[in-house]
Amino acid sequence: MEENTTLTNPAEVAQVAATAHDDFDWSIDKRNVASYNNEEKEKYDAVYEGTFKSITDGEMIEGTVVGLTKTDVVINIGFKSDGLVSLNEFRDLPNLKTGDVVEVLVVEKEDREGHLHLSRKQARIARAWEKIVEVHRTGDVVTGLVTSKTKGGLIVDIYGMETFLPGSQIDVKPVTDYDQFVNKTMEFKVVKINETIKNAVVSHKALIESDIEAQRVEIMGKLEKGQVLEGTIKNITDFGAFLDLGGVDGLLYITDISWGRISHPSEVLKMDQKLNVVVLDFDDEKRRISLGLKQLTPHPWDTLPEWVMENATVKGKVVNIEDYGAFLEIMPGVEGLVHVSEITWANSPVNAKEFFKLGDEYEARIVTLDKESRKMSLSIKQLSADPWSEIENKFPVDSRHKGLVKNITPYGVFVELEPGIGGMIHISDLSWLKRFNHPSEYTKSGAEIDVVILNIDKENRKLQLGHKQLEEDPWNTLQDTFAVGTTHEGTVVRKDDKGAVVQLPYGLEGFAPSRHLAKEDGKVVGADETAEFMVIEFDRNEKRIVLSHSRIWEQVKADVKSAEIKEKTAEAVKTKKAVKEVQGKVEKTTLGDLGILAELKKKMDGGSEDQAGTESK
Repeated sequence: MEENTTLTNPAEVAQVAATAHDDFDWSIDKRNVASYNNEEKEKYDAVYEGTFKSITDGEMIEGTVVGLTKTDVVINIGFKSDGLVSLNEFRDLPNLKTGDVVEVLVVEKEDREGHLHLSRKQARIARAWEKIVEVHRTGDVVTGLVTSKTKGGLIVDIYGMETFLPGSQIDVKPVTDYDQFVNKTMEFKVVKINETIKNAVVSHKALIESDIEAQRVEIMGKLEKGQVLEGTIKNITDFGAFLDLGGVDGLLYITDISWGRISHPSEVLKMDQKLNVVVLDFDDEKRRISLGLKQLTPHPWDTLPEWVMENATVKGKVVNIEDYGAFLEIMPGVEGLVHVSEITWANSPVNAKEFFKLGDEYEARIVTLDKESRKMSLSIKQLSADPWSEIENKFPVDSRHKGLVKNITPYGVFVELEPGIGGMIHISDLSWLKRFNHPSEYTKSGAEIDVVILNIDKENRKLQLGHKQLEEDPWNTLQDTFAVGTTHEGTVVRKDDKGAVVQLPYGLEGFAPSRHLAKEDGKVVGADETAEFMVIEFDRNEKRIVLSHSRIWEQVKADVKSAEIKEKTAEAVKTKKAVKEVQGKVEKTTLGDLGILAELKKKMDGGSEDQAGTESK
């Protein structure tokens, strides 16, 4: 065992330390083998480095699987160290084994822990994006797997990269159920890319449209007017139906569906129904094809049955209504017109739009038939006898009947006595006592009314009817009751600038001019006010009564003055008579008698003066 030596002198310590560092040859290992010199070291370092590949971050490179663990794949890319890639990035390669060559992307040559960082997922995405950009440029068709549904469309895996398939680009027809396409492999076209965010939009509809366009060009090139094609109904609208003719669409207008009238194509057509149609017209530039269905069958007017002839009775459905009449369809495509004059025997005007209703059925007689111009006139009224032929027997003048108010005009009321027979009550023949501004103040449409036949105009098919004539003219009996000067209580029912209409007893109405409405206190009789009125005019022929309220109190004043005058006149006469009696009895004049006579004379003279003054007034 060697003896321990302790150095206490600092100089000795420094000398020993310097000697240890300066004399020690670091190039000799424990086995006393010398290392390479600098030149050799650089030479062999270069050889060592040359045995490895030169790689950069972000580089795509092929590597060999050299090991598999439960979580990772060990990949040798010819670098100083192997890289680890998560086994999850190889889910598309379930049979991966040692020795397989795969493409990876160098994320980092050396991360914080000094490891080589590789990624197969990023390599696939980068390579997929390159391919997607290329197919977008060339327009080539790609195959992809629909992996899931998302808002507004589907997610499609193309070359290992997720792309978006909008719902509107799935098919040429609207699609509502997206789930049916999940996990389905389909062909697509890349229609849009975004280099910045590396996002792509694909379309399956574009493929279908390109196929349809090719078919359309082929079909349009062979198309001819009059050609019969088979089509499938793909859409029904109010104005017609669209048919798929095998790559090109055609429109079947509602008017070309049937020879008869239909209100909507859905009455005779159904979705996905197959039909043979004829090409009526087409426009290659506008891509329009007009189709016809009814043209495949003869026009019904050209194949009319024998029983359709003049004077024959037919049954038809109302298919159109105009002001001048209604069209009845007696068979699909064959119509006849019932003119308003052929609806009823009555001469009163008939409104076709009120008489007929669409879809109603009527029997009618064929009046005229023109097959060449395809026109037919019908009559409903001629199915029954003309009631006017014996009008005098059934509805003689002065006979009384019940009727139905059919129409009201400002000048009268049209009344139907029976179908085809009617007449008018003039507004002046509604009431003896009241004057109406409009007949609707007295009756209304649909009401029953009693009438009397006043006159028959057989030639013009007119009846003059009366209603007030059912009773005696009360003006004849009320002439004495409402004689001029009589006073009656009345109520003002209407008032204007000219005067007031006053309701009198027995249903009569009178008129009081404005100047005759004045009251004694200076006011005037107002609306709805009841007051006394004096008859100042009664005209039985004109059915007019003129009234006055002011005349009553003016007459009272005049009567008072007249009574005062009469009283004074009677007193004067009495005084004169007394004077004469006294003079006749006195045979001799005395002073006393003279005094009495003088007093009587003075009184008599005074009475005469008062009378004279009153008369002068």
